[in-house]
Amino acid sequence: MDGMPEHEQDDHEREFDLRWADDAEHKEPSARARMLAARWKENPPEPQPFRADPDHVASRGRSSWVSTTVILGSVAAVIVLLGYINFRAPY
Repeated sequence: MDGMPEHEQDDHEREFDLRWADDAEHKEPSARARMLAARWKENPPEPQPFRADPDHVASRGRSSWVSTTVILGSVAAVIVLLGYINFRAPY
């Protein structure tokens, strides 16, 4: 070889290969991208809305109010309980 230990030469060649691949003008798409392109060419996907449909949002909105009420009720109960304990504690 050219005086370099074998593992250093392998590292140098690997670094050269990585730089060469990164600088390539044309990059081949991944296997998944090729698979989806082939599938969509035969059977294109249906357009999807950007936002969720209003029915789904409305049902989720009600449950968020229920959770908020439960949390605020729990916090109020803890405050009342701590106040009661503090009121009954001898000084």
